[in-house]
Amino acid sequence: MNSRISAVIWALAAICICFASPLYAAKANKATKESTENTFHLKPGAQQKVCLTCHADFEEKLKKPFVHSPIKKTGCPACHSPHTTNFPKLLAANVSTLCLTCHKGMLPPGASSTHKVAAEGKCVLCHDPHSADNKFNLRKSGNELCYSCHTDKAATIKKVKFKHQPVEKGCVTCHSPHSSSKAAHLLKSDPPALCKTCHQTDKPLFIKQHMNYPVAGSRCTLCHDVHGSDKAGMIYNTAHPPFANKTCNLCHESSNAPKPLALKKIGLELCRGCHSKTVNEMLSKNRLHWPVLGKDGCLNCHGPHASPLKGLLKDTPVRLCGSCHADTIQRQENSITKHQPVKDGMCTSCHSTHASDNELLFAQKSVIEVCQQCHDYSKHATHPIGAKVIDKRNKNLTMQCLSCHRAHGTEYKHMLPTATVSELCTQCHVDYKR
Repeated sequence: MNSRISAVIWALAAICICFASPLYAAKANKATKESTENTFHLKPGAQQKVCLTCHADFEEKLKKPFVHSPIKKTGCPACHSPHTTNFPKLLAANVSTLCLTCHKGMLPPGASSTHKVAAEGKCVLCHDPHSADNKFNLRKSGNELCYSCHTDKAATIKKVKFKHQPVEKGCVTCHSPHSSSKAAHLLKSDPPALCKTCHQTDKPLFIKQHMNYPVAGSRCTLCHDVHGSDKAGMIYNTAHPPFANKTCNLCHESSNAPKPLALKKIGLELCRGCHSKTVNEMLSKNRLHWPVLGKDGCLNCHGPHASPLKGLLKDTPVRLCGSCHADTIQRQENSITKHQPVKDGMCTSCHSTHASDNELLFAQKSVIEVCQQCHDYSKHATHPIGAKVIDKRNKNLTMQCLSCHRAHGTEYKHMLPTATVSELCTQCHVDYKR
């Protein structure tokens, strides 16, 4: 009998433990959570009220519609130390590290593109860390925030005749504000997939506007300015006449051909039909820029349809030239003295882009003539230069500007190839070497 009573008692005890355990666990978790949120063991209410005795101006600030969650939940010690710290404004860590403790997914590893300010941890340029009138604690609303940095883009968008509706709706319609794992330029996905979320490429109107050519899989940004344009259909302001006039069959096979997008000719011969004078002039020169005779000919540097740049260039001169001459551009970036034409990407100030009778595709007959377009060397130095002055370091060369200077820059002053003037001069004047 006693054994039966004992068994019942043990069973009841087990039941009590089963029901009680979750309650005890919940209380323990709550205590741990409160302890974590109250790192400095402040008295109830002290986590914010104490701070406001000195920072009274924050009392009004915290009445704004959107208050940062850590402030509402934990108070100022969520981000600031009340005593001392190694970081400005008594922050518990540097801004980027501090923000990412909560917002871990903002900059995923291996992203295709990242917003520069986000990558540099300058979150507070866009977000107010305490409170704001705008959702997500943004300092300004909508495009106004983006335009505060992207002023050039803003000015262009505001003055164009034809505006893209998603742009007016908000930049975040197409761009991710922090990073994109799918595309460059913070785009949510790469064109044409992004464009197809609004534009239905299988509709008769779309097909008719594109002259019945199968362009549904083409990259829309090759022809259209996605932010806005002065031309109908938001075609880039600089348009190739055959494209603008919709005479596509001048370059492509007809739209009902087996391969309608195939070009009728390749390389330089494609452009020669219309630009025969330019092509013949190029071919008459002693030196040709290699892309001209490359497989794609003119299309190595120029867009065939439309471009935001003059001359239908595919990119700005400094980036376009830098795609092949990366070492030259890097040299300028590392240079102490910036040569203005190179800095401004005005490669054509000194070089001919297509062909030339002169060395290094110079636009003038000699280096001295090229430099004299901007510099009067007679006022610069009295060192003799010219065709009759032999370079003592190499008797096959004559003395000219590049004998002492490097036009694309060096790590030394005045674009000299040596750290000091004496080191340079004693290369020839060895008797003065000390």
